[in-house]
Amino acid sequence: MSADANMAPAGLPQGYPFQRDWEVTPRELKALLDRRDPVVVIDVRTEAERSLARIEAAIHVPLAELPSRIPTLREHESDRVVVMCHHGMRSLKATELLRQAGFDDVHSLAGGIHLWSMDIDPSVPAY
Repeated sequence: MSADANMAPAGLPQGYPFQRDWEVTPRELKALLDRRDPVVVIDVRTEAERSLARIEAAIHVPLAELPSRIPTLREHESDRVVVMCHHGMRSLKATELLRQAGFDDVHSLAGGIHLWSMDIDPSVPAY
């Protein structure tokens, strides 16, 4: 295995345990949004967290409400979905829930809104 195989993708902190099958990097999400590729961003943080920092294009569905809101999200079942939270742990849980519910292409935003702020958009406050 080469040294490059152990390196985190561009924009992720050294040593970040990136899971390619489960996550996309902030740079990958930014490229999708910039190209206007079809992608649905779901923010699973609380309303209080969302009031501090947000990606405007995101649909707000707090993680605690996600199981009951899956029927309203079914229109995105075959879409590319990126789930985000503060650092990426809750969004991994939400990604798992959505996959179990039959969503075809869903990934967590690696590093969450925090890494988005650090690497993509410093105008988004870090908290």
